[in-house]
Amino acid sequence: MLSQQDEADLLARFAQGDLRGAQALTDLLAPRLLRFAARMLGDRAEAEDVTQDTMLRLWRMAPDWEAGQAKPSTWAFRVARNLCTDRLRRRKPMVPEMPDLPDDTAGADAQMMQAARAQALDAALAQLPDRQREAVILRHIEGMSNPEIAAILMVGVEAVESLTARGKRKLTALLSGRKEELGYDAEDT
Repeated sequence: MLSQQDEADLLARFAQGDLRGAQALTDLLAPRLLRFAARMLGDRAEAEDVTQDTMLRLWRMAPDWEAGQAKPSTWAFRVARNLCTDRLRRRKPMVPEMPDLPDDTAGADAQMMQAARAQALDAALAQLPDRQREAVILRHIEGMSNPEIAAILMVGVEAVESLTARGKRKLTALLSGRKEELGYDAEDT
C-alpha cells in the first residue's frame, strides 16, 4: 500500500495533467473500492457505478486537494461508503447474491465449495447491522487498519474495535451451524 504522501503525490500529478499518475491511483483504488461496494450492495453492477462515481469525484476535487489532510484512499472509501449507504436506503432489505469468483487453479469441487463459502459469508454479512458490516469488510476483507477505518466511518478507533468484534461474534454465530456443510471440521476453525 502506498503512503499518504505517495497517494497525494499521484493525485497532485493528475491535477497537473499527468495521466500516468491518475492511472496509477486508479489501479490502486478502483479494485478495492469495487470489492468493498460489491460486498456492501450485493450487486456488482451497482458496485461498478459506485466505484466510477467515487473516482470521478476524486478527479474533480484533485486540483483542490490539500496534502496532509487525509489519504486519498481514505477519502475515496468514505465517499464510496456514503454512496453505498444512499443506495441501500433506497431499496428494500434483501440478502445480496454475490457473483462466484472461482479460483482458476482449483478443481470443480473446490470451486463449488469456495462459491458456497463466499455465498454463506455474504449472506451472513448482509444480516449484520450496517456499521458492523462496514467495519468487518474494511478490516478483515480489505485489510485496512483500525485508524483508516475510523477515518472512513468517522468514529474513534475504539468504536471500530468494538464494531469489528461484535460483527465477528455475530458472523461466528450465524455461520457456526454450517461448518460441516461448508467443508470445515473442528480443526479448521
